[in-house]
Amino acid sequence: MNEILHMTVNEMPQVTFDCSCGRRHSFSVHDMSIRRGAIEDLPKMAAPFKGGKILVVFDQNTYRAAGEKAVRLLKENGFCIKELLFDTGSHVLIPDEATLGRILQEQDLDMSLMVAVGSGVINDSVKFVTSRTKLPYIIVATAPSMDGYVADCAPIISHGYKYSPLAQLTYGLIGDTDILRTAPQDLIQAGFGDLVGKITALADWDLAANTEHEYQCDTCVQLVRRAMDKCFSKADGLNERDPEALGALLEGLTLTGVAMSLVNVSRPASGSEHLLSHFWEMDYIARGLNPNHHGIQVGVATPVIARFYEELKDELPEELYDVCPSHTKVEDLLRRGGSPCSPKEIGISRELFHESLLRGYMVRPRHTVMRFAMQRGRLPEIADKITEELYG
Repeated sequence: MNEILHMTVNEMPQVTFDCSCGRRHSFSVHDMSIRRGAIEDLPKMAAPFKGGKILVVFDQNTYRAAGEKAVRLLKENGFCIKELLFDTGSHVLIPDEATLGRILQEQDLDMSLMVAVGSGVINDSVKFVTSRTKLPYIIVATAPSMDGYVADCAPIISHGYKYSPLAQLTYGLIGDTDILRTAPQDLIQAGFGDLVGKITALADWDLAANTEHEYQCDTCVQLVRRAMDKCFSKADGLNERDPEALGALLEGLTLTGVAMSLVNVSRPASGSEHLLSHFWEMDYIARGLNPNHHGIQVGVATPVIARFYEELKDELPEELYDVCPSHTKVEDLLRRGGSPCSPKEIGISRELFHESLLRGYMVRPRHTVMRFAMQRGRLPEIADKITEELYG
C-alpha cells in the first residue's frame, strides 16, 4: 500500500497501487527521464511510433534550446519528421483558438505521435489537441517553469476566458538538466513560484476537506510536501543555475503533476493563489497585453492568500489554525529562490489587485479560503485591508 512513496520519480511511470485513502490509483505516463543528458533518450522513448510521421512542435526560443537537437536525434534514428515552428517575435504565445487550430491543421492523417518541445503553452496546447484527436505525445521540457508536464489538465484560453479542461497524460517526459540550465531566469522564477504556490493550495485542500467534507488523499499530500521540502532546501542554488537545484525544482513540479494525475483533480497543486493568477492573466489578455508568467503570478499571490488565513484564523476550525505559514515566511522563501514576492513588483495595478480579491473566487467553482471569507461576509473587509497594506 502507498508504494509510490518509496519510488524515485523516474520509477513512477505505469505504477498502480492501493492507497490508504481507500482508492486504487494509477499513473499511466509510460516513461519519464529526468537527468543530465536525458534528451538522448528521446529516440528510444518514441520507438513504438516509428511506423508513422511525427510532428515536432516548438517556438523560436525552444527550437534553439532543444528543438533542433530533438529533430536531429529523431532523423538520425530513422524517424519521419514534420516540424511546426511558432515564431511569435516579441509577443507571448497564447494557448488560444489560433494556436490550437494551427497545431490541428498540421496533424496529418498518417501521424502517430507529436513531440512538444517547450514548457507551459507548448505543452498545454499539444496536450489539448492530441487528447481530442487521440494521438499520443511526448514533452521535451525546456524550463522548470510549471507543474503541468505530467498533469491531465490543459489550461487554455477560449473567448478570452481561461479554463482547465481535462486532457490526457503525456506518453513520456524528457527533463534534461543540461537543457534546463539554459532556461531564462524568469522561467526558473516561474517554476519556483508555482511550487511555492502549493503551500496555499494544500491549505485550501485541507480547508475544503475539513469544512466541506471534500475528498482528500494523504498520499498525494505527502508526495507534494516531500517535493516542496527537497526543492526548498536547495532554493539558494536556483539563482546560480545549480544543476541539483534545477533538478530538484523540476522533480518537485513533476511530483505535483503525478499527484494531480493520481486523484484526477488539480487540488494538490492549485488553490486560491491560482485563481488570482488566472484573474490577472485574463485581464491582461483582454486588454491586449502580454501577461506575466503564470508561475511568477502564482508565487506573488501565495503570500497574499497566506494573509487571508491570518485574517480568518479565529473563524477556522481549531485543527486548521496552523494550516498555512505566515505571509512573511512565504515572502522570505520566494526571495531565497530569487522570485518576486509582491504583486506590485510585477506590475499588477492597485485596481486590478483589489478587484481580484473580491471576484477571484468565482474563477473556479471550488471551495477556497477566499470563498470561505465570502461565505462569512468578511471578503470586502479583508480585500480592503490587504490592498491597503500592499499598495497604501
